Amino acid sequence: MTSLLITGIGELTTNVVGAGDDPADPTGLIRGAALRIEGGRVAWVGPADPRERTSHRRGDGYHPHSRRPTVLSREGADVVDVGGRAVIPGFVDSHTHLVFGGDRADEFEARMAGVSYAAGGIRRTVAATRAATDDELRARLAGFVAELHAQGTTTFEVKTGYDLTVAGEARLARLAAEVTDEVTFLGAHVVPAEYAHDRDAYVDLVCGPMLTAALPHARWIDVFCETGAFTPEETRRILLAGIEAGLRPRLHGNQLGYGAGAQLAVDLDIRSIDHCTYLTDADVAALAASDVVATLLPGVEFSTRHPYPDARRLIGAGVTVALASDCNPGSSFTSSMPLVIALAVREMGMTVAEAVWAATAGGARALARDDVGQLGVGARADVVVLDAPSRSHLAYRPGVPLVHAVYCEGMPLG
Repeated sequence: MTSLLITGIGELTTNVVGAGDDPADPTGLIRGAALRIEGGRVAWVGPADPRERTSHRRGDGYHPHSRRPTVLSREGADVVDVGGRAVIPGFVDSHTHLVFGGDRADEFEARMAGVSYAAGGIRRTVAATRAATDDELRARLAGFVAELHAQGTTTFEVKTGYDLTVAGEARLARLAAEVTDEVTFLGAHVVPAEYAHDRDAYVDLVCGPMLTAALPHARWIDVFCETGAFTPEETRRILLAGIEAGLRPRLHGNQLGYGAGAQLAVDLDIRSIDHCTYLTDADVAALAASDVVATLLPGVEFSTRHPYPDARRLIGAGVTVALASDCNPGSSFTSSMPLVIALAVREMGMTVAEAVWAATAGGARALARDDVGQLGVGARADVVVLDAPSRSHLAYRPGVPLVHAVYCEGMPLG
């Protein structure tokens, strides 16, 4: 595989402590940088050649409307000069629901008119998904993946949970596994209508035949532990069944109100608890004393008009925070991690540096990955070139398409 040298970087976020201009900076920010890629991995990262550093330091050489960089051959590598643009690791979106049929735009309009969000709307998507063919679901999934890539997301998780039958959940897991290694079995999304009067039988199904059918395609197991979905007792039973089968646990929790989700996450040493909108002081303290990642999903609050999670409180307590899109047809139909970052900065008290870290390295931690979300030597070369001189523009210019180029394992996408 050809070596690639990306140079002329005005500002490089590595997410490697000690790699940057400030040794204590967790984002490892280097101004006037270069990055060498070999075999799809980062082979070298640091300040550029002094002559290049002079011309591009602090973005002096950045030209926002210049054409895509020309690839040249120099010193045994293909060279891409990004003209003073900022470079960050590819976004790691650790929470999505991308395999589904149908549309729920009418629910969004109703919420904007004052109707409150409830988990029961999921059943509408279940009906549409069951009616969709493999090819229809596959085509739609491919469209979402293209959206993710275009917006700088290079690693993403996909959940099942929109069929809720044995064969159907296995089908969704199989289709998800065609586009990502990070597949989550979410048979415990809601109790389907046909089991409304026999919840125990449905939990038995999830813990038994449904889990077995999805297992060959999944790495994770998840439960929606919430009023209208699954109780803490049901959640514990389902997660323990998944753990015994070899899946790693994660959890939807504390989204619609205070509950036992955070404490359960700590008790079971879950990798990530997602939402975390309603947390008591005891919940925050327990999370801070654990290795559980709190994954915040501000697209949900944007789309439901619920209160935003208090990221500042969590970070101040020492909790590891990740950001993800929760792309789904009901409560957060966005695949844009740049939008998520802008919301986190504007509405949740995060700095730009914290939000970018949470959307890259934080997402990697939520997926138990150390090869993505950072650009240290040996990391997978997932690189995003921004059409901006600094990462601050991700929040400073919300809604503007700032992704100039994306490389996944050193290869350009798009």
